[in-house]
Amino acid sequence: MNLFREMTINDYEQMIELWNGIEGLALSNADSKENIEFYLQRNSGLSYVCEQDNKIVGTILCGHDGRRGFIYHVSVNPDYRKQGIANKLVQKSLDQLNKAGIDKCHIFVIEDNLVGNAFWSSSGWEKRSGFFVYSRNTR
Repeated sequence: MNLFREMTINDYEQMIELWNGIEGLALSNADSKENIEFYLQRNSGLSYVCEQDNKIVGTILCGHDGRRGFIYHVSVNPDYRKQGIANKLVQKSLDQLNKAGIDKCHIFVIEDNLVGNAFWSSSGWEKRSGFFVYSRNTR
């Protein structure tokens, strides 16, 4: 039986282990425990985990900037895929964004992440084109 609940910083060790095992999911310094804790506090009630047998098997990080929602690190342990876990996690976050008055959400997917791109394309998300994402460290 799957249990879906709000993500807390106490989930960090299991989450980072899951994320490290997901092909195509890129981690950075932004995924440190301190940064994830700050993100969860700033975006309370928007990120979720799925547990089965007291083990985290799925995650979604979600937040917004007041205008648009952003989803990160949607991941499901490969042994638990094809059960609708990712779709349920996404819907929970989208419902909460909607309650917060946010009517559009984005996700950044690495170009060569075949599994991720197939999931988002088959889930009714529109692949955008015509712009580039630029990044820069602030330090």
